This record gives sequence, C-alpha cells and structure tokens, in this order.
Amino acid sequence: MPFDPTLPANNAPNSSAQMRAQLQSIVDLISSIPQGAPGQNGSDGTSVTGAIIDGTNTLDAGNPAEASVSWDGANVRFTFGIPRGQDGVSSPPITSFLVDGVDTLAPGEPATVNASFDGSAVRLLFGIPRGNDGTNGTNGGPGPPFAAAVVDSVTTLNPGADATVVVSFDGSNVRFQFGIPRGNDGSGSQGPPGEVTNAQLSSAIAGTSNLSNAVATLDTPFANDPPTLADLELMRAKMNELITALRR
Repeated sequence: MPFDPTLPANNAPNSSAQMRAQLQSIVDLISSIPQGAPGQNGSDGTSVTGAIIDGTNTLDAGNPAEASVSWDGANVRFTFGIPRGQDGVSSPPITSFLVDGVDTLAPGEPATVNASFDGSAVRLLFGIPRGNDGTNGTNGGPGPPFAAAVVDSVTTLNPGADATVVVSFDGSNVRFQFGIPRGNDGSGSQGPPGEVTNAQLSSAIAGTSNLSNAVATLDTPFANDPPTLADLELMRAKMNELITALRR
C-alpha cells in the first residue's frame, strides 16, 4: 500500500491496521532511497542540556494536535497544540436520593453501598454490619414500684393527622398523653329531627287520659237481688272516681 498523507483522517476512529500500513509505507519509501557515498566525519555537535516545553495551546475540538520543535544551541524546545474534547451531552437532573434498603451484615464485614440512577433519582442500597455481641452486664437494682397508669390528657387532632402518645414515668405512675385525630366531616343529607321539645310533649299529653291505676276495683259482689239503692249509690260513686282519675 503506498503512503497516503491524508490518512488517518481528522477525528477518524483509530485503526491499528491503517496506522500499520502507513508506517510500513514510510519504511518502504526510506528503504527505496539509494545510498550515497559515505560523507566526511562531521565535527562534534553541542551536547543537549535539556528539553524545555515552551507552551501548550488549547485548540478547538476536532483540530489535529500540533507540536513544534526548536533548538536554541543547548536545549530542545517544544510547543504543543492540543485540541479540547467535544462538549459532552448534559445528563438529566437529579431530583432526589432514595434509600431502597438497608441490609444487616455479619459483624466484621465491610460496609457496602450500591448506587444506581433511574433517570431522575439516585437510588441507594446500604449494607451495614451489626456490632459484636456485648458481654453480659451486672444485674441492676430493683426499679421503683409501679403504682398505676394515668391518662393525663386526650387531645383532638385534625382529620388525617397521625395519632400520638407521649409516655412518662413520675416515679410511681406511668403517665400517658394521647392525641387522637377526629374523623372527617360527613357528607350525608340532613337526617330526621331528633327528640320532641317539652312544649310538643305537653301538647301531645294534653289530648290523652291520665292513668287509672289509683282507682280500686270492686272485688266484693253485691248480695242483694235486685240491687238496692245503696248498691246503686256505690256504683255511682266508683264511676265518678274513675272518671275523675282519667281527667287531666
């Protein structure tokens, strides 16, 4: 393959086969140059003191890299031109960090964390080793006697709020403070009226009779046949007693 000075093209992907072919072409060109007669020995050159980089320039993305070399009599001097990289594609914004789980590992194992990105949130999964089992402590002394459980207060919270409970110990009693959310207001229709008023009750009772439990019955049969005037008077008096008792 003959040497092609246009290869490799700018920004083209690296190809080992293409580069190898270009280098081999250069070797072939050098080998084809006829060898001349040996020249006279030259005089000793000046020794190189050092290699100095005079500057590094940033070129636009896609431009080929550059390098210029000069000799100041003692030092080899370099000036480089290096193209900057192409602008990267912006990544989606992170909206939140979510902990998907925390696993308990055996004592002595190293802690772990796995991170992933679902397109909006960074998701974390932790592995945390538990501590070694501690030695048994000494038995503590007897605690104060427990006298009673006392409810200090019950507070009504707004609908939807979480119920709460605060517990304390005053030395003898366990004391509770509860917070209980009330229910949401109902949305049903108006129900029928409740109990009647005193005026309505009095008006309804006024149209009825009193009880007649206080009127004694006539348990003794009459002995006279036909009944006497006294017997009829007894009947009249008992009827009047019943009528009077039933009136309001």
